[in-house]
Amino acid sequence: MISIIIPVLNEAETIESLLYHLVDCADLKNINEIIVVDGGSVDGTPEIIQNLKLSVKLLRSEKGRAKQMNTGANLATGDILYFLHADSFPPLNYDQHIINEIKKENNAGCFRLQFDNNHWWLRLASWLTQFRWRACRGGDQSQFITKPLFKDIGGFDEAYTIYEDNILINELYKRKEFVVINKKIKTSARLYERHGVWKLQYHFWTIYVKKWFGASGDELYRYYKKYIS
Repeated sequence: MISIIIPVLNEAETIESLLYHLVDCADLKNINEIIVVDGGSVDGTPEIIQNLKLSVKLLRSEKGRAKQMNTGANLATGDILYFLHADSFPPLNYDQHIINEIKKENNAGCFRLQFDNNHWWLRLASWLTQFRWRACRGGDQSQFITKPLFKDIGGFDEAYTIYEDNILINELYKRKEFVVINKKIKTSARLYERHGVWKLQYHFWTIYVKKWFGASGDELYRYYKKYIS
């Protein structure tokens, strides 16, 4: 059984569509629960969720995706945890694709990516995510992981306000516990559209290099706040 965990902060624009998408694209006998963890939205996101005629657990948490996802994971009752961003829409039968990998003893992994924008660089970046290369990973691809493995790693590192997905993925690669499902999860290119493709890509590469040279979680977040957020 899968517990879907979605951290949100001011996601009124997408959350309703995402939740209906998750229900419509899965066999609900495989979905133990959908948990949405709100980090203090002020745009009506919690109210939208509460008014939907869907079985969704709405939790509150301190702001920060790592904290929010850990909060959801701690209360999840499924055998498989599936972490999903609010602007990423997994493929049809995503639940069965995940379960098939678990049955093959692949205890963690993601889907390949497709942006909702046809810029050539984003199409190339999306195409590269089908490969297992560590540099092609990111939270927008979503993350499934068995609960025992997640607990063994210690969950998401809450010292990181951003880059928390990559920290977890690094641990999984060290343990050789990662697979890429060759089905496309469609994610929003809204940040690229807001900042410009090359400008945002430069900042993402800078964050990656800073972490490579030992930058702390606070340093990465300060850079993110200054140039992206």
